[in-house]
Amino acid sequence: MNTYGKDGKHLIRSWAMYDWANSVFSLTIATAIFPIYYETVTADGQDNTVMFMGRSYVNTALYSYALSLSFLIVALISPVLSSIADYRRNKLTFLRFFCITGSVSCAALFLFDGSEPLTGLAIFMSATISFTSSLVFYNAYLPEISSEANQDRVSAKGFSYGYLGSVILLIINLLVIQKPDWFGIPDAGLASRLAFVMVGLWWFGFAQITFRGLAKFESAHQFHPNKPIVGLFGGYQELKKVFSQLRHLPVLRQFLLAFFFYSMGLQTIMYIATLFGSKELHMETAALILTVLIIQLVAIGGAQGFAYLSSKIGNIRTLIIAVIIWIGICAGAYLTTESWQFYLLAFVVGTVMGGIQAISRSTYSKMLPVTQDHASYFSFYDVTEKLAIVVGTVSYGLVEEFTGSMRNSALGMMLFFGVGLIILLNLTRYSLKFWKK
Repeated sequence: MNTYGKDGKHLIRSWAMYDWANSVFSLTIATAIFPIYYETVTADGQDNTVMFMGRSYVNTALYSYALSLSFLIVALISPVLSSIADYRRNKLTFLRFFCITGSVSCAALFLFDGSEPLTGLAIFMSATISFTSSLVFYNAYLPEISSEANQDRVSAKGFSYGYLGSVILLIINLLVIQKPDWFGIPDAGLASRLAFVMVGLWWFGFAQITFRGLAKFESAHQFHPNKPIVGLFGGYQELKKVFSQLRHLPVLRQFLLAFFFYSMGLQTIMYIATLFGSKELHMETAALILTVLIIQLVAIGGAQGFAYLSSKIGNIRTLIIAVIIWIGICAGAYLTTESWQFYLLAFVVGTVMGGIQAISRSTYSKMLPVTQDHASYFSFYDVTEKLAIVVGTVSYGLVEEFTGSMRNSALGMMLFFGVGLIILLNLTRYSLKFWKK
């Protein structure tokens, strides 16, 4: 039996190891350590401002704008990347390229000591863009390495590897940051910067297992494009086609609109949560990283709980409940003044975070028309989510700048969830068939 052939156990394991390799970026840098470190080293007395192009910005607001620009760039280039992946040409080359640029960018954050905040943000943006772009090519391998009957299991294996690997490294980094003297490190600031290097080394090092496995697989298979090459901009043509088809799919159109609005709040909160705890509650780095771990651990049971709930009452009802809880989270964040309240909010966030993302994707899949062009529809879904992040993070930064408080920004996220909730409730006008979905 060829273990590096389709559905081969070594091939599947090699592919899933890329989740193990790169998920440390999303958890350790994008969510936990870098936002806190950035806020700490760019704090300037009571002003907490950063100069950019002759204008003074609140440091955390500028961070939100950097996130927005990163995901805007990804939204613009992802159709091109999808076209490359779709035609199966040089996927491994591009996967390697974005892995290298991403891991090097992570390690380069070691040089960021707060003296040049714009340079630090630029490096962070490079890592974010590389991380997200590499997933286009990584995901494109799934239907090639696994038969349709096994794809759910294989995809779940990748997710599990990513969760386990990222949690292990985050716990190690938490220990080093909290007890730097145990490792001969003079202070927590240097320990945080070393954590960025560890992420880069982890990402690049473990990715080599994936590259070797996929190289063996590709050497034994000669792939041909599934359809005629229409150029790098074929992805934009596919998005345009899906957009025009939505005029004749009112249920899917309304769901996507609801998804766009509640994703603005959901994704923004996930990326900004640790900044809120650091700036508004003055929580220590170790306590904030512990909060992220709480969210990750609770998210597993939460996702399973919401999956069970959806099997009993339907996807739309489940999403409505989840969005209502998120509205409560926004209100709770506005009122939170103590660390224990923030921990409680983190527990609730973990409960609904994984659930609403998983149910959203499966609901969208169920509402798709009979088509052979699933890739185009899911590309549209992906771009919709990224544009929601752009609008959400820009809005968060603007509200903070104009009102002077991240609490008001959190409260503003309620409006996005509220609009999403209204649209979801409006879906009840349609047939019972869609309501159950």
